[in-house]
Amino acid sequence: MAEDIKEKLKNYRTAPFDARFPNQNQTKNCWQNYLDYHRCQKALTAKGADITPCDWYKRVYKSICPLSWVNKWDEQRDDGTFPGKI
Repeated sequence: MAEDIKEKLKNYRTAPFDARFPNQNQTKNCWQNYLDYHRCQKALTAKGADITPCDWYKRVYKSICPLSWVNKWDEQRDDGTFPGKI
């Protein structure tokens, strides 16, 4: 399974279609993948597991989210004022 994920990451070019977000506006897709990445990372780190599977979410949000949003959210997480539940 880990090799399958590594192969997908190796062949990754851009965010694939996600049926949950069929519209042109991908703001919610960006937000959800950002949250999913940090939730995945938190959960796997707590278990002491490899966080490589979480990289998929990171690549998706990095490819569709504006950099200014990601920087702002990272600052908010560091300050403890992030509005999402991770």
